[in-house]
Amino acid sequence: MNADRLLAHYETIADAPDAIARLRRFVLDLAVRGKLVPQEATDEPASELLKQIAKEKARLVKAGELRKPRDLDSGKNLDEPFAIPATWRWVRLDTVGAIVGGGTPSAADPDNFTEPGKGVPWLTPADLGGYSDLYISRGSRDLSEKGSRASSATVMPKGAVLFTSRAPIGYVAIAASPISTNQGFKSIIPYIGDCSRFIAAAMKAFAPEIDAKAPGTTFKEVSGKIVAAIPFPLPPLAEQHRIVAKVDELIDLCDRLAVARASREATRDRLTAASLARLNAPDPETFHADARFALDALPALTTRPDQIKALRQTILNLAVRGKLVPQDATDGRGDDLLRQFAKLRNEVRFGGRGRREASDSEINDEEKYLEIPTSWAWARVHQVGMTQTGTSPSSSNPALFGDHIPFVKPADLDGNAINYDGPGLSEEGMHHSRVAPKNTVLMVCIGATLGKVNITECSVCFNQQINAVTPYMDGLHRFVAIALRASGFQELAWSKAGTGTLPIISKGKWEVLPIPLPPLAEQLRIVVKVDALMAICDRLEASLTASSATRRRLLDALLADALVPAEDRELEAAE
Repeated sequence: MNADRLLAHYETIADAPDAIARLRRFVLDLAVRGKLVPQEATDEPASELLKQIAKEKARLVKAGELRKPRDLDSGKNLDEPFAIPATWRWVRLDTVGAIVGGGTPSAADPDNFTEPGKGVPWLTPADLGGYSDLYISRGSRDLSEKGSRASSATVMPKGAVLFTSRAPIGYVAIAASPISTNQGFKSIIPYIGDCSRFIAAAMKAFAPEIDAKAPGTTFKEVSGKIVAAIPFPLPPLAEQHRIVAKVDELIDLCDRLAVARASREATRDRLTAASLARLNAPDPETFHADARFALDALPALTTRPDQIKALRQTILNLAVRGKLVPQDATDGRGDDLLRQFAKLRNEVRFGGRGRREASDSEINDEEKYLEIPTSWAWARVHQVGMTQTGTSPSSSNPALFGDHIPFVKPADLDGNAINYDGPGLSEEGMHHSRVAPKNTVLMVCIGATLGKVNITECSVCFNQQINAVTPYMDGLHRFVAIALRASGFQELAWSKAGTGTLPIISKGKWEVLPIPLPPLAEQLRIVVKVDALMAICDRLEASLTASSATRRRLLDALLADALVPAEDRELEAAE
């Protein structure tokens, strides 16, 4: 194993999302292939161990300590998945240990169960979920003596290797004392107790492949027959001990690396959060210095997509606070713009439809969720544009559907642009829905994705889970979308949503929510600045993706190199 090169490059690959998990799997893979420790000529070969296993198995059966196993395939036609050392042997798993299932007494009788420590230790797969130790003594409850007699759960001896065979497949532990399980296990009782640790390591190594090949769709499970027939690479007993010691050493190293990585991530998170917090609640005297520090530092601190997402949100929050571009006295005032909208709103109609006028009541201080420049104004959503809620044509009438106009649903608002690839409406269907023209701002108003915002690039129809605002003036849509995406408005919208089965904010509640309104000239400058900063985020994201890909490729190369035997590397170097 060329582990030295792997560890030498670890700092480079450590931030790959799955690096440590892959290192753990890699260690186990080397262990079962005979590549983790060198073979020694003084070790008794596995063929001698097999004789000891057969002898001990016969003794246990004769003594009545073990039920005579079913006479299955001898293993002569066993598939050998990979090469193993000459001193090892391929055997069926049931050659090295008895395969034992479990059982559960009737849950309708509470007397079948008792508190941990007061009965027969009993495990379910749930007891191993999140359990990180190798050895386990008992689960969350015991079987009473009555429950143990009423079930098919076998009490297995200390050293039994416990393997979950369903819900989910692949948890592995070793019994620290006599224990039983439910039917979600197919455990292995080794005929030679000293083999327990290697069997457990091998079952951990094989678990992903066993799960992948397990029959079933909605509920996957492997039977005792399948587990019994698993091809098992058996090393000499002395080598098993060396392998287990090396596995412990390297898994402990992985644990330390995981702790170190978590510490690095926590430090990055704290620094990132502190930088963004100072921008989200800016101090006018230090804002420019804080912003410069954040922009300089964040590329080095950013290693995950969620961190870039927080940066994007901070940019939007700064935009609606008037902190991204300077104010210019020649731009006019937001109040002037609001008065222009008041004149335009009475002239705008869609499809000849009138609309109920929403409240124009003055926005009080309690409704103002952030501080804005003095040249800005506050406006309710309906004051900046025509508002609508979508409708869906009857699905029972196929004549209403076609490709005359796109029909938008909440899922179509994902990403930077609206997805128009879904089924559209016919010309007739358009008259059974609501039409939003180009540059309308759409926002999901129901469910877990309440608050998703996007802008139409053409005329569309949309369903009843979306609210829309079409600004009264060209060029306003970009800033309105920024205002709706900012944290303050999002939090306000969620706070006004109903608390039934699904959160929902009606058009009536949504259209009277307040948004900040800068002069139009400043809005245009803000949009340009937001675009420039989002482009930086795009580059950070692309760089992060490229770095992750590079780390993965390097990890792949190092893992592949570590699998090449030393003599093969020397031969390649000589050539």
